[in-house]
Amino acid sequence: MNVVIIGVGAMGCLFGAFLSPLTPVTLLGRWPEQLAALAQDGLTVVEVDGRSSRHQLWATNNPPAIPPADLALILVKSGQTAQAAQTIQPILKPDGLALTLQNGLGNLEKLTAVLGANRAVLGITAQGATMLEPGKIRHAGHGPTHLAYTPETERRVTAVANLFNQAGLQTELADNVDSLVWAKLAVNCGINPLTALLGVPNGFLTENESAKQIMMAAARETAIVAQSLGITLPYPDAGKRALQVAQATAANHSSMLQDIQRGAPTEIEAICGAVVSNGRKTGIPTPINAELYRMIKLQETGAWKLDIEKTLTSLQPLVSNLNTGGKT
Repeated sequence: MNVVIIGVGAMGCLFGAFLSPLTPVTLLGRWPEQLAALAQDGLTVVEVDGRSSRHQLWATNNPPAIPPADLALILVKSGQTAQAAQTIQPILKPDGLALTLQNGLGNLEKLTAVLGANRAVLGITAQGATMLEPGKIRHAGHGPTHLAYTPETERRVTAVANLFNQAGLQTELADNVDSLVWAKLAVNCGINPLTALLGVPNGFLTENESAKQIMMAAARETAIVAQSLGITLPYPDAGKRALQVAQATAANHSSMLQDIQRGAPTEIEAICGAVVSNGRKTGIPTPINAELYRMIKLQETGAWKLDIEKTLTSLQPLVSNLNTGGKT
């Protein structure tokens, strides 16, 4: 199976490291320092326990140099998905698959618009990675990957799942796409914006009581919006699930935090923004996600400075209001 990974960030490199010993893998990206580091020294993957491994990966910024692909893993930011679909279109084989493992809503629809419904599929992964420096990542979170399928894509998706499992990436098939997407969205809404605003790794949200309550409330608010759309999440309490994920990925710096640290646009539109938008459509108030959205937008422009106490104090009344049914 010839694989191309769109994105040379932490997650793209992580999947490249797992898959490259088994099958040809090409990483496609535009980050000059990362491309240079991978070409010169390869990729170093550091595990949470301190063990490290070195991997030789082929990475390029030249799409015509990539051979026809059976599988394209889309691991760029959600704002880059439409461009990624255009880039992969001439590379992907007629019966190939483009698999999005991205955060947020709307990525599958963007791929489908360009590639067609039979060549675009969705996955959710609990793997986590943090970029330490060009050519070096920390594998900061382990967890299953779920791949959605349709009758038309089942055979090809099964082949991808088999490859992932052989590579050591625990992978299962799932036929409920909406449940998968909103399950991860709830966790993302709880963890990503808050860690970015506070400038902390995921584990801080499990240790600080105020942060923990805000995280769980944002996830639960997201689950309420999903329920209003007729979508049942695969766990009974989105808040507790976000807490479990934060505990399991305690050392990880969320992708949104990494974006803020390097001055890049975040995926807040596809995460909290998507919750707020869908809440308006169904008449469900989303004050916590709306405030997280507002704060991140300010932080992107430099108008909201890193201040843990100020951020937690600003958000705590919204949590209290939610817990008392709006009677505060």
